[in-house]
Amino acid sequence: MGVGLIVLIGLFGIAWAMTPIPDTTQKHATEQGSVIYYRDGKTVLARQGVNRKNVRLEQVPRHVSDAVIAIENRSFYSDSGVSVKGTVRSLWSTVSGQQLQGGSTITQQMVRNYYSGLSQERSITRKFKEILIAMKVDQSKPKEWVLEQYLNTIYFGRGANGVQAAAQAYFGKNVEKLTVAEGAYLASVIQQPSRFADPKGADLAAVKDRWSSVITAMRDIGALTPEKAAAQRFPKLAAPKKPFELKGQSQYMLDQVRQELNRRGYSDEDINGGGLKVVTTFDKKLMDAAARAVKQVLPDSTPSKVRTGLAAVDPATGEVVAFYGGNPDTSKYDNAFSAKVQAGSTFKPYTLAAALNDGLDLSTRVDGNSPIKVASAPQAIPNDSGRSYGLVDLVGATRNSVNTAFVDLGQKVGLDKVAETAEAMGLPADQIEPHKSAASFPLGVASVSAVQNASGFSTFANGGVHMEAHVVRSVTDAKGKKTVIKPDSTQAVGEQAAADATYAMEQVVKYGTGTAARLWDRPVAGKTGTTDKSGAVWFNGFTPQLATAVNMFRDDNKTVQIPGYGVQFGGQLPAQIWRAFMTEAMAGKDVVDFPEPSDYGYDYDTYPSTPEEPPQRDDRFPGPDWNEEPPQPESSTQPSVPPLSEDPSTPPVIPEQPESPPPTDFPGPPTGGSGPNEQDNTPARPVS
Repeated sequence: MGVGLIVLIGLFGIAWAMTPIPDTTQKHATEQGSVIYYRDGKTVLARQGVNRKNVRLEQVPRHVSDAVIAIENRSFYSDSGVSVKGTVRSLWSTVSGQQLQGGSTITQQMVRNYYSGLSQERSITRKFKEILIAMKVDQSKPKEWVLEQYLNTIYFGRGANGVQAAAQAYFGKNVEKLTVAEGAYLASVIQQPSRFADPKGADLAAVKDRWSSVITAMRDIGALTPEKAAAQRFPKLAAPKKPFELKGQSQYMLDQVRQELNRRGYSDEDINGGGLKVVTTFDKKLMDAAARAVKQVLPDSTPSKVRTGLAAVDPATGEVVAFYGGNPDTSKYDNAFSAKVQAGSTFKPYTLAAALNDGLDLSTRVDGNSPIKVASAPQAIPNDSGRSYGLVDLVGATRNSVNTAFVDLGQKVGLDKVAETAEAMGLPADQIEPHKSAASFPLGVASVSAVQNASGFSTFANGGVHMEAHVVRSVTDAKGKKTVIKPDSTQAVGEQAAADATYAMEQVVKYGTGTAARLWDRPVAGKTGTTDKSGAVWFNGFTPQLATAVNMFRDDNKTVQIPGYGVQFGGQLPAQIWRAFMTEAMAGKDVVDFPEPSDYGYDYDTYPSTPEEPPQRDDRFPGPDWNEEPPQPESSTQPSVPPLSEDPSTPPVIPEQPESPPPTDFPGPPTGGSGPNEQDNTPARPVS
């Protein structure tokens, strides 16, 4: 007998020496879910990862921890981390072939849930290892540390890991606010969290009995006086919340937030398990307004293949405050960030800004005659309808979207400078560079997204300073360290150049192709855009406080045509959507005037640069914005326009495969150059 005992002690000693406390924790045990908020920092946009929020033990009311100790492990503060009776009972049931029984202490439960290398399988080997580690933890760690880890790792049901998440799940409050009765309930559910998560009938009766046992146990250990114990009443449970669902534009918002967090150095593991509090730039009211504007303006007859994107950027900060990306139930690629279509005439203001920044002024005359011959283009480039404007100043050229004038302006200032300016104003270089050698580059053959174009135009509203477009305002980690996002700032063009370009674009909205976008209570500057055969139509505009871009296109690259409304142009439905959104977005905001333009000796508001008769459409010359519409009278319903004739030199359209990822550019009809036979090197087409 003595020899056997010595052998057992020796074996125990060997096992003790060979079983160190693990130096890693279970991934799931320490993960804290991240919460994504709208820009107010209070309204939840999405939750990511496990539902857990770790708290310090001092944040947990004493009566809550007493309730857990009373029902789970009364000897917690006096035992060595294990229960002798419970351990013997477990070993005997294993040896006898019966199901392994409970009896684990709080320390053992914590060890099992917290440390790596301890599975949940029921085996005597795992149980023995658990006992050894629990004893070592009890010797090396304070009881308070053990209890804190336990309360933060234990599962309470309702998807709640840890006592803080449980307090919110069952009672809609933080753990600090829990009453005695509520704390006793959380202690009750530890035994059977699934059964007691939403108890009814027999389960409700069972959990009430369990709750009564907790209250009695608290009285027995002296945590409650007999009088206080008798006064306790079963608490009212909050209704279980449904699993968090992403609705409307939320999935698109979350996608952009995750991508930006990744770019800023936060891994997916950080997002899913780092307990981050992420405040986004998205304004919930403006997000709703964007969706309303699109849905209320677009008629029910709009074909399903017609896509609409909207993006609004705060010029002073670069924050994307709102967007509309389409229907996430039908496409995982949104129309505001992911889809990129030819900019058309909305690119002309970038050319204008480059010229003004290079020393030219609004009174500079350029060749508005049609067609114009450029040495680098094999064919002459015409105006819409072949209309000649003669020598036209830059205000008139912008107001009437004169193609030849901007081709001439591009040649004067240099296409490299146009590209540099566009890139400094926020358009990505990889989308600009392939097109900058084409004579038609100033006419918008490059493809951009609604967010990129809104960001570019926001530079005009911000005195020529471009603020990096972004969707994250701040990130606070699990330890409370807050990082405020500071976007890159670039002086893209001079302040006066921005002011003069803005003035020219004001005339577009007052008298030109964008009159349908007028806001009657405040100044607006903007530009329409209509690409070849109305494959993409735009309205980009801004007030001093907000820049917004709206585009419409088809996912098969065909003409944007709405039954009852005809072929669309930028000054029609896109301008109406813009106005509907901006009317709501600017409601109640101060009316701020644009800065004064340079004085060139005469009043541009009365300068006769608009033809007396609207030009007649001519489809002989396909090309980007060669079909730009004449000024449209403001109307809630635009007149129908006959479809454009197909050009036999245009290659057939290759429809996008719906399951493929969205490329920036892919082969399609000719979009650049100076005539029907010239093709730009890498034309861009819309993607879904």
